[in-house]
Amino acid sequence: MNIEKDINLIKKNVLEMIGEAELKEKLSSGAKLRVKFGVDPTSCDLHLGHSVVLQKLRQFQDMGHTVVLIIGDFTAQIGDPSGRDTTRPVLADDIVKRNAETCTQQAFKVLEKSRTEIRYNSEWLKGFMAGQDFINVSKNMTISRLLEREDFKSRLADQSPVSLLEILYPIFQGYDSVAIKADIELGGNDQIFNMLVGRAVQKIYSQTPQTVTTMPLLVGTDGVKKMSKSYCNYIGIADSASDIFGKVMSISDDLMYDYYKILTDENVEEIKALHPMKAKKKLASILVEKYHGKNEAEGALENFEKVFSKKEIPEDIQEFIVSKPEKLVDILLLVGICKGKNEARRLISQGAVKIDNEKIKEDFIFEPKECILQVGRRHFRKLRGS
Repeated sequence: MNIEKDINLIKKNVLEMIGEAELKEKLSSGAKLRVKFGVDPTSCDLHLGHSVVLQKLRQFQDMGHTVVLIIGDFTAQIGDPSGRDTTRPVLADDIVKRNAETCTQQAFKVLEKSRTEIRYNSEWLKGFMAGQDFINVSKNMTISRLLEREDFKSRLADQSPVSLLEILYPIFQGYDSVAIKADIELGGNDQIFNMLVGRAVQKIYSQTPQTVTTMPLLVGTDGVKKMSKSYCNYIGIADSASDIFGKVMSISDDLMYDYYKILTDENVEEIKALHPMKAKKKLASILVEKYHGKNEAEGALENFEKVFSKKEIPEDIQEFIVSKPEKLVDILLLVGICKGKNEARRLISQGAVKIDNEKIKEDFIFEPKECILQVGRRHFRKLRGS
């Protein structure tokens, strides 16, 4: 066993590792590590930002270790305050459960199921809140320590409210590490405070503290904020092949090279020698193949070139029946292009909507007929009357 080789492999693309000495000791003993990653199912889709950590988790699995994927069904009802300037809304139990099931299914697009242990933190946190454990941990943690985090400082300086539950959130996440006896925890660099609290809580229970490993945050398609469903700048790993391809092609050239570095094993310097358009198509193909397979990747490339280079209509266009006169705003919702009427009105007013290649700039009553509805450069629907 080459411990230094294993450590170097683990540290690839890692931003920071705290507790490397403990990790080396555990690896030297030949122990199989329990590698923790927590997901709060506040939304039902995982995206490429999550895949940064999922890929590292898969690397641990390939080395023979066990990944413990914690579905934060309990903590999702609080909401992780990391990087937030407002309090998250509380989610209903049924929404959390549905999102948790979807998250689990999507995680297995990357993780090996046989080496993954799925746990829900409601298993232990409901009892933790009601019993002596909460008292034991609370008396060893100070409010001043929990308020050290920058997001709380900013909100308090702006006189924005910080709920007591948000302050306690890192303790709950820390106790997760105790409950599963985590050896190492992975997360984005926005999670470092929560993970360090996990080390502190483990020490209270005389456990060897977990090694904290932070991964880079993937910037979203807007090129500004971290990838998040909340910011509508994400590429979902369950998105269709054409959507993944199209979204990747929409990012800036500079961001493309970051995606290569974080999401692939390609040599970035060699990629920079390519024409940016060729490099971007290659990146889009790599990512589509990873989640949909080679045939879908080839089809997505062909479809993209038809739509964008040759200005043709894609072959896999969805067809919808419009049985009676409808407002165009309502049709955009009906065919699944827009999620709300405000979004539909905005797209129409911006001239992003075309019918049979004619730009539409205001809402109107659409009379059922056969036509091609286009929104932006990527979304096509075929409409026809009943």
